[in-house]
Amino acid sequence: MTGNQSKVLVCSTVVLLSYLVWSGRAVAQSQNSSQNSATPLVRVLQAKGILTAEEVAQLSQASSASDADSRLAKLLLNKGIISQADYNQMLGDSSVVAASSPNSGAVNLVSTVYHVPGTASAAAAPAVASNAPIVTVDSDPQQVPPVQIASVSPTTISAANPIRPFPVGGLKKGELKPAITVAGVGITPYGFLKATFVHDTSSPGGDDFPLPGFLGDTGPAGAPEFHVKARASRFGTNFEWGDRNPNLTVTGKLEMDFEGNFNRSDNRNLSSIRSSNVGIRLAYGRVDYKFTKADTFSALFGQDWTPFTSSTLPNILETTGVGIGFGVLWERAPQMRFGWTHDFGAFQLMPEVAVVLPAIGDVPSAANLSNQLGYGERQGPDSASPQMEGRLVGQWQLDHAPNVAPAQLIVSFEEGHRTAIVLAAAVPAAFKAAFPRGATVSSPTTGVTFEWQLPSHWVTLIGKVYSGSDLRYYFGGQLFSNYNSVFGLTGTADATSIDGGSTVVFGNSGGVPVVAPQLPVRARGGFAQIGLPLSRWFGSDPEGRNAGWSFYAMYGTDQANTRDLAKAAPGGSRARSDMTVGTLNYKLNKWVSFSFEESLYRTRANTAVPDLPLFMGLHQHEWRDVRSEGGAIFSF
Repeated sequence: MTGNQSKVLVCSTVVLLSYLVWSGRAVAQSQNSSQNSATPLVRVLQAKGILTAEEVAQLSQASSASDADSRLAKLLLNKGIISQADYNQMLGDSSVVAASSPNSGAVNLVSTVYHVPGTASAAAAPAVASNAPIVTVDSDPQQVPPVQIASVSPTTISAANPIRPFPVGGLKKGELKPAITVAGVGITPYGFLKATFVHDTSSPGGDDFPLPGFLGDTGPAGAPEFHVKARASRFGTNFEWGDRNPNLTVTGKLEMDFEGNFNRSDNRNLSSIRSSNVGIRLAYGRVDYKFTKADTFSALFGQDWTPFTSSTLPNILETTGVGIGFGVLWERAPQMRFGWTHDFGAFQLMPEVAVVLPAIGDVPSAANLSNQLGYGERQGPDSASPQMEGRLVGQWQLDHAPNVAPAQLIVSFEEGHRTAIVLAAAVPAAFKAAFPRGATVSSPTTGVTFEWQLPSHWVTLIGKVYSGSDLRYYFGGQLFSNYNSVFGLTGTADATSIDGGSTVVFGNSGGVPVVAPQLPVRARGGFAQIGLPLSRWFGSDPEGRNAGWSFYAMYGTDQANTRDLAKAAPGGSRARSDMTVGTLNYKLNKWVSFSFEESLYRTRANTAVPDLPLFMGLHQHEWRDVRSEGGAIFSF
């Protein structure tokens, strides 16, 4: 939008508000006893879907013309139609201005408006799940993902609001505010360009994001590395399809990033390190239907964040891995998800359940890639059963100060299975007679989380704890999946599964040929993060250059069950990893942010194995990586 267009829009808004005030008072004066009837303009706003029937009814109950003006102005302010400055100018009430001043002791209640994940403010910077969420300097993360706070009062600095991939209560018609409309479909592009430098004191895998240690030796030193990366940049588009029913909202999202693999071709071989492939992050359509004022049904079809464990993501700069193996847990997957929200007034309750693509994350051998349904595995789909996930969210306004998001408490779960198939030709010779047609072996995956998001205008606390089994697909359990339970078996022999992702063991139990059971590796962990809106603390000028300072500190840990690891072949070398991260953000304006992050990543060895793993060429109990990352994020 150009400067002239902005001026025209502001002028139009002021004219509209002036007419609003005039028409409301004129009608009141001319009708006296008919003060409760709706004005023509109010009826127009209702016809366009800006006001609901309930809101029009509330306006009609105003005790006076000035009361009606005040109510209507407050509704338009809360919906983001007008700014705080417009509201103040319309009413001409100095007390309102004083109440909204950051230096005033009074509290100005401003409703928080949410957008679909990924549409967060430009300040958002990094975030999770690229899988990683994004970090938003203000309130938008990731990848994470991202949902966040809408209009920010020009008189109040935004709080340190959490990153939220999921809305609660459904999406309202017109909430996406399309940039353009084509054939009745509203389209709103969004995204960010992100460039950072990275220095790791130990990155033996050559990655530009941290992974748990003891995945291999580092050589004589710790294998330090330096990167400059731009592939975390992200692009997306929100869609809204028009429908004549005011209670029905149909929306969609397509989002992608450049965190994919690198090209292998004659014109790229020498420069493949800067030519990463674009990949899908999110792609879904959703329907929200408001049955009553208090009840809303939601349905989503496509790829989105998983309801299990992805609701709460940390606000950090590193958004490629976002804590893989260090206690965060998250995932995006194809799904069909259904939810119902009931609004009790001061409290909203939303249960959701989803049928999700069954996935485990086992790595196939190079020779079997052609057999894969997708990179990494086919054992989830080979179980021939869906993965079930769900979550229960309670939401309420903990702090009524301006620009503070509602608080949430969340419980989530997942349950699924995997199956390894051994072809008849791969069965060991000693067991071919017992298994002439081949064999299968299965194991379950389960998980449960408890998550909290407690925003206030002084400090915001978020976090989660989890427990489960075979959480590799969600980047937990130190990335271990399952193991063969060979206790009591004799005469064992190995075979490779059809995808090359598993070694299946055959043996004799009491003289009877059997396939050794495969059991999941159990895990537990979690993280906690505190967000501090520094500029708000020190009463900075909301329109000044010091309004965008914030600081986040977090700790996360992930641990696999050492008893399970002792049975895993060839034996798990790592038992627990943790991360300590501090992130300082500066928001130059609503489009440009700068961040610096200092972190310590550690992995502890599994002492149940005979020899400690190698680090810096020596057998050591602990691997460490001191990581420094900083850069700029340009959002739109």
